Amino acid sequence: MKNQNSKSKINIKIVKKIVLTIIAIILISIIAYTVNYFINKSKREYSIEEVKEFNYYLVRQDGKYGVIDRTGNLVVTNEYEDIIIPNPEKPLFICIYNYNLENGEYDTKILNNEGKEIFTEYEEVEAIALKNLITEVPYEKSVLKYKKDGKYGLIDYTGKVITKPIYEEIDNLLYKEGELLVKQDGKYGVINIKGVTLLKPEYDSIACDGYYNNDSKYGKDGYIVSVKTDEGYRYGYIDYTGKLLLKMEYNDIYRINNIKESEDIYLVTQRNGQSGLMKNDRQILNNQYQSIEFDDQTELLILEKNKKYGISKLSGTSILGIDYTSITIEGIYIYADKDNQSTIYDLNGNKQSTIKFKDIIDIEKQDVKITVDINGKYGMIDENGKIIVSNKYYYLEQLFDKYFIAVAEEGKVGIIDNRDDEILPINYDVIQRIGNTNLIEAYNKTTGILEIYDNTITKLANLDNATMQQEDNYIKLYSDTDTIYLGLDGKEIKNTEVFPNNELYAVKQNGKWGFADKSGNIKVECIYDKVTDLNKYGFAGIRLGNKWGVVNKSGEIIVEPKYTLDSENGEPDFIGQYYKVVSGYSEIYYTNELSDIEE
Repeated sequence: MKNQNSKSKINIKIVKKIVLTIIAIILISIIAYTVNYFINKSKREYSIEEVKEFNYYLVRQDGKYGVIDRTGNLVVTNEYEDIIIPNPEKPLFICIYNYNLENGEYDTKILNNEGKEIFTEYEEVEAIALKNLITEVPYEKSVLKYKKDGKYGLIDYTGKVITKPIYEEIDNLLYKEGELLVKQDGKYGVINIKGVTLLKPEYDSIACDGYYNNDSKYGKDGYIVSVKTDEGYRYGYIDYTGKLLLKMEYNDIYRINNIKESEDIYLVTQRNGQSGLMKNDRQILNNQYQSIEFDDQTELLILEKNKKYGISKLSGTSILGIDYTSITIEGIYIYADKDNQSTIYDLNGNKQSTIKFKDIIDIEKQDVKITVDINGKYGMIDENGKIIVSNKYYYLEQLFDKYFIAVAEEGKVGIIDNRDDEILPINYDVIQRIGNTNLIEAYNKTTGILEIYDNTITKLANLDNATMQQEDNYIKLYSDTDTIYLGLDGKEIKNTEVFPNNELYAVKQNGKWGFADKSGNIKVECIYDKVTDLNKYGFAGIRLGNKWGVVNKSGEIIVEPKYTLDSENGEPDFIGQYYKVVSGYSEIYYTNELSDIEE
């Protein structure tokens, strides 16, 4: 008996040891996985450098380019056919010369702000242009590509090598700032600006799927990749974390990008000429359709099979069977044709005998809805379906709460409320919200008056023949004779509040303009027809007649009024003796030539 008890105790100890060992192994595995996950995640992550201050600008004279700094000093002389400033905060300039129009070839040199040539140890050094991205600085802001021994690598702006020269090509990946398409041994991969490999170079093509949302921008944009086979190219899909969702076995793939508030990835795949739908890596619709078309407004799918059409939800649930010769979705209805007869269904597939409106649009925090009748005219109904605004407008859009922009037949615009009371007469040419503020801009071309209203449609300011300029913390209205500043709350503020660190301020006395200090003491006599306030570089414009000159922050005249500038471009912006030009090609540069340069 003792023996058996002894054996039993030993067995329990052994079992406990085994269990503890298994638990330890599981814990170690979990820890290892977690550590590995975060290591890989940190490797993939990178930050985009922000350009907070422009320290350098292009300057042009007699068709040649140079560079000035923020004080107006010339740091690169005007002798080059073009100059690229890939990061205007940093003293690095790619100067182009000996341009050959016939073959498009040219020479380059890299200069710093002392005019010294740098990076001479490389065959080439180039900025990496961004693609399909709207940004003030259209280049990668922290890295350059260099060429050595016929291959490309990455360096930062100080010359530190990020990758060795091992690539046949380096280029920005479409939509993705900070990610670079590289070619190595004839295959494509993706690296980030830290030089970390995101996708190994083993594909014959890589394209981003174009997904965008307001929070992550293009950060959750995935990759459509391909390899070449004996039967042609075959495509697969990798999500933004680098996880392979679809193997390279499809003839084509595209992502449905405009699905609202969804973390899921919906991919239309094509195999042997037949389309299907995947949700992440799960099949929703088999590859049996000639086409799959997504309707943005209703988030329904129009399916085509054997020249017949039907409707499905994104979940794959059928709304209308594939039995119709044509189908269109307009507003809240589906219009389907079969056997030479048209039938109207609601978005759930219920047949409609008659329809009053072809679309009904919900309004945020309101007990009304915008309606669109069968003739495309706009009106409103209340929560019980009673018509409160007849369908007489060519367009209606909620502006604030109970206020709506209303467009009349002749294109004139006004504001009505949700009971069809006319708040602003429908005789304006422009009425629009100012950015993300609670302010409205209203302009009448006939009177030439620009007006500003708040969200209760109370007028805050107006100015004849004015231009409006919105900045981060204020709004500026200005004309040839006057300037008004408003805070983002709509309250009028003084220029001393707008520019608290300035030494001089624009001031008007007896119809003429000059400059005073913060205490109101006149420092530059009021003899000018108009002046601008000092810009962030400490320069302001002064105008006599139609000629502009420049004054600095000490009140010294840098340039007497002599420049004839295009008033359609608004008030001029000066750095030293140079004024800003935006050419017809959206190129921005400064010049001191006597008249504005027309492109």
